[in-house]
Amino acid sequence: MGIATSNQPFKQRVKEAESDQFMRAAIAKAQDAQFVKRTASRRELGHWNEWRDLAEQIRQHVLKYLPDYLEEFADNVEQQGGHVFFAQTEDEAHQFIKELAIAKKAKNIVKSKSMVTTEIDLDKTLLSIPGVNLLESDLAEFILQEDNWDEPAHIVFPTLGKNRDQIQKEFQKLGYDGDNDPQHEARFVRGYLRKYFMNADFGITGCNFAIADNGMINLDTNEGNADLTMAIPKTQVVVMGMERIVPSMKEAEVLDNMLARSAVGQKLTTYCTFTGKQKAGEVDGPEDFWVVIVDDGRSKALGTEFEPILQCIRCGACMNVCPVYRQIGGKAYGSIYPGPLGEVLSPILGGYEQFQELPYACSLCAACTETCPVKIPLQHLIREHRIVEMDDKHMDHSMTNLILKMVGVGTGSPFLFDSALAMAHPGTKLFTDGGPNSVEPMYDGGKIDYVPKAAPKLIHGWIDTRDVPRPPKAKNNFRHWYKHHQPVEPAPIVKKEGGQADE
Repeated sequence: MGIATSNQPFKQRVKEAESDQFMRAAIAKAQDAQFVKRTASRRELGHWNEWRDLAEQIRQHVLKYLPDYLEEFADNVEQQGGHVFFAQTEDEAHQFIKELAIAKKAKNIVKSKSMVTTEIDLDKTLLSIPGVNLLESDLAEFILQEDNWDEPAHIVFPTLGKNRDQIQKEFQKLGYDGDNDPQHEARFVRGYLRKYFMNADFGITGCNFAIADNGMINLDTNEGNADLTMAIPKTQVVVMGMERIVPSMKEAEVLDNMLARSAVGQKLTTYCTFTGKQKAGEVDGPEDFWVVIVDDGRSKALGTEFEPILQCIRCGACMNVCPVYRQIGGKAYGSIYPGPLGEVLSPILGGYEQFQELPYACSLCAACTETCPVKIPLQHLIREHRIVEMDDKHMDHSMTNLILKMVGVGTGSPFLFDSALAMAHPGTKLFTDGGPNSVEPMYDGGKIDYVPKAAPKLIHGWIDTRDVPRPPKAKNNFRHWYKHHQPVEPAPIVKKEGGQADE
């Protein structure tokens, strides 16, 4: 399925998400907690906006010279005995890794958390090899795997919508007989994962940042599972999006700081690792080291108005402030990339036909842009997608355009507009009880309570989810008030001695 996680219509996904009260409460709690931690860690660093400027400059510089840095990185990996494969599509990427696993006669594959491997649907591809076992070693991803490959709810906290009882049931399938205490559950799964690690012969990780000038891989985790995935198996495959590159360790240090403080509100993630192929004299690390660099549609954004989305460092901060994500959670987006990030990236990677609703799952409040550590203008890019869908691709086949044209004709004619103002109050009598519905003065004339099912979707989109006050009587509307309003005489100006004026 790749980047898409559901074939259900968007509105159906939203309806299901709205009914999941635990998930919505969990997301609200996480957003509030992350706001406090994120704000504190950024203040502790000091001069946060100057750091954002620097991070933005690093990412934009890399994108400007991306072919050069990719070539430099690949050369340095190969000089150290590693191998690099460039995959233009997700099919090329997962097919190459599948063939490599077969050639290496892999039996026990272990993976650390990676968005790009999920994007290319790598897990299911590898499990199609006869006799191969695969385990996601990140705790949250492991839980999703055990729950029949459930969809992630967040790019940093994939199991955000699950409670301890649900996790207990999944672990019981593996032989867990304890209670639902998170510490007891974690202790059990730690032992389970360690046994698998010791028998792993093929490791797969993602990549936070690839260091161009030395060919090393930078990984940031809070559990240490990526370190074990790199250290124990003899064969190691790193899968990275082609934009996840920095010129040197100096820039990686800056972006690691920005990532940790924005993603989880920490100074630095628990395990910040720089690694590559095993060198002479080392007792662990991969003997056979591969890096698969994936395009999968990213190059379509280069040189366009959407290029800034490639600056993303996958911190998830935009989701942690998004009011829409707070209400519908991650699964409603139907993409492995939810929230504002997904609204911009999903149509680029998966196409407008598959994700045409996502740019409208946004209030354009710009909270995402304000918090982004690399200053991606997310709300502008979301709005740009809307322009493309409406003006370039003409994807709106509803009555919206016709309705808006009718509104334009009506508001452009003084006679029609005045007539509408005069009829607005009596014309809505059938759709309201006529009495005050609230202590708010704006509802003194009542609220519009319902509209016929046959009414256009545009009207239902407002009435069904918002309180709409009934229009006032013609004698009480603003135009009538303004026409008959008498200006208040200004207070006389009295001059004091010394030339100063006093009102």
